[in-house]
Amino acid sequence: MDEPTPNPDSLKFLPDGLQFGLPPSSTYDYPNARSALNSPLAKLLFQQFGVKRVFLANDFITITKDEMVEWDNLRPVITGTLMEFFSSGLPAVSQESVNKDTEIKDTDSEEVAMIKELFETRIRPAIQSDGGDVTYLGFQDGVVFVKLSGSCSGCPSSSVTLKSGIERLLMHWVPDVKGVMEVESEDEYQKVIGEAQGQTLKEISDQQLQELEQTLQANKQ
Repeated sequence: MDEPTPNPDSLKFLPDGLQFGLPPSSTYDYPNARSALNSPLAKLLFQQFGVKRVFLANDFITITKDEMVEWDNLRPVITGTLMEFFSSGLPAVSQESVNKDTEIKDTDSEEVAMIKELFETRIRPAIQSDGGDVTYLGFQDGVVFVKLSGSCSGCPSSSVTLKSGIERLLMHWVPDVKGVMEVESEDEYQKVIGEAQGQTLKEISDQQLQELEQTLQANKQ
């Protein structure tokens, strides 16, 4: 059984009540074959011509195809591959790596704790219902940074998901949130934060220099 998603190049496959043996809240996003080394299932799927991305949850799997391949040709191949996998007895993921992006820590501020709770209870379930997922990366200067995956990655309506869905909900419940920004990876997030902090430090240095010049001028007088 499969369902359409907002991304025309992604389909959500639900294997008739079967599950992949993963923790209920865990998801695994494999953007290419190289990233799928810890998943026998994803490696098997990437062997099929036209499979571009694999997104795995406990009770569904989202396949993103190459835009040049038709679903009429790829759908039966995916279904057959899933049947082959379930009969093999192999684990879907060989090494557990549970996503803990929304785990509330003692060091989190009240705003960050609320943001994480909203991601876990409201935002993530809604996006997973469309065959995708969202990862919370951080909160800096009023901006919530996220990474979209599964059917949401590269989806034409992802900007609508960000602005009309995630951003509106967060701004309603957490007044300090001024916006939501999507980044492609943790590395890109760290780069953006680093550049922002560098700019802030420069502004502080310029202000200190100006104050020093004013002090020197006052001493001369």
